[in-house]
Amino acid sequence: MNAPTAPDTATEIRLASRPHGVPTMDNFDIVETAVPKPGPGEILVRNVVMSVDPAMRGRMNDVKSYSPPFVVGEAMQGGAVGEVIESTVDDFAVGDHVLHQAGWRTHAVLDAKRAVKVDDSVAPLSTYLGVLGMPGLTAYAGLLVSAEFKPGDTVFVSGAAGAVGSLVGQLARLKGAKRVIGSAGSAEKVRHLIEDLGFDAAFNYKDGPVAEQLAAAAPEGIDVYFDNVGGEHLEAAIASMNLHGRIAICGMISQYNATEPTPAPRNLVQLIAKRITMRGLLVLDHWHLMQEFVAEVAPLVASGEIKYSETFVDGIRNAPEAFLGLLSGANTGKMLVRLSS
Repeated sequence: MNAPTAPDTATEIRLASRPHGVPTMDNFDIVETAVPKPGPGEILVRNVVMSVDPAMRGRMNDVKSYSPPFVVGEAMQGGAVGEVIESTVDDFAVGDHVLHQAGWRTHAVLDAKRAVKVDDSVAPLSTYLGVLGMPGLTAYAGLLVSAEFKPGDTVFVSGAAGAVGSLVGQLARLKGAKRVIGSAGSAEKVRHLIEDLGFDAAFNYKDGPVAEQLAAAAPEGIDVYFDNVGGEHLEAAIASMNLHGRIAICGMISQYNATEPTPAPRNLVQLIAKRITMRGLLVLDHWHLMQEFVAEVAPLVASGEIKYSETFVDGIRNAPEAFLGLLSGANTGKMLVRLSS
């Protein structure tokens, strides 16, 4: 099959304005733009699938952080997998598939050094943005390094039906956890965690106080908390934490749209008596584990021992809706935008 030829125009999503509170469609512009020719050392890629991630919400704000903010009036950025349709470098041939960070557009010209080849004969292209990509490595390094997981631990994961949390729970179970507990935002997600992913217990955080539901699910307490939510979940986890418990702070999606400072957990003093370790987690610190992670997890995915879910939205013009849906919990597993087949 012949590789597609370069079109004259591409579609990209630009940040139109910075949101105050919950983002809306007004914060995005959908723009048609010319497709540039790749220069020396560059490749032109037709994007096939792109990722939307909770961390992108922070980059919509004009604040200093570990990643630079998106620029108003310019295309947003994020993980994507695409097909090379023009190349000026020997290492990339037309038809190769590559992973890169120029999502939010149908076509991208890339420095070839910033693209990584991926093989769709090993796993579907979408998995390189999810279970075998950045979210997967986040789960792996967060559980094993940041949270210092040990066999026999009782593990609690918030946002457990998402791309990261779902893998954290499965890895903990496969590596000998005594008990794995997850929270999610719907009865169907709770069913999915228990029946499909093998969690020992799960609850819908909308059904009642998180502290009460967690205490009922973990009557002997928890040893590890993997935090994707923050707020009430973090306070509940501290209350249920055993001596020398470990908390990995991966995300706090409950606070991303806050317009005023949010109160800290009211029981932080328990960190002293319980000798709790609470550690922030950025996947950027753990890229050196990627080869080890893929070598261990890819066979488990291929065999079905690790299951993953993907929620697809079709079309670049629907990428903002996919992102807003992610922030409101519309996804099970990884939220992805399918741009072309």
